[in-house]
Amino acid sequence: MSSFGGGGSGGGQSDVDPEMQRFLQLESQKAQMNVRVHTFTDICWDKCMDKLGTTMDGRSERCLVNCVERFLDTTNFIINRLEKLGSK
Repeated sequence: MSSFGGGGSGGGQSDVDPEMQRFLQLESQKAQMNVRVHTFTDICWDKCMDKLGTTMDGRSERCLVNCVERFLDTTNFIINRLEKLGSK
């Protein structure tokens, strides 16, 4: 008997409830997205913030805004792609 229940003889992933498989897949996708967010944040910070001061200069502000906008564009693209893959 598998640890997931189901009592099948294979003991493999085929014994996992389809709803549980979907949940695990979504959680995995969320975790991957979080990794991308942190990586992207580090890249944008390193790229845009040359020096720290009491105020942010216009160049750094524009750089961060552009970086965030590209991040949102990329995120929307990824989400749409995952939704298309999930509906197949």
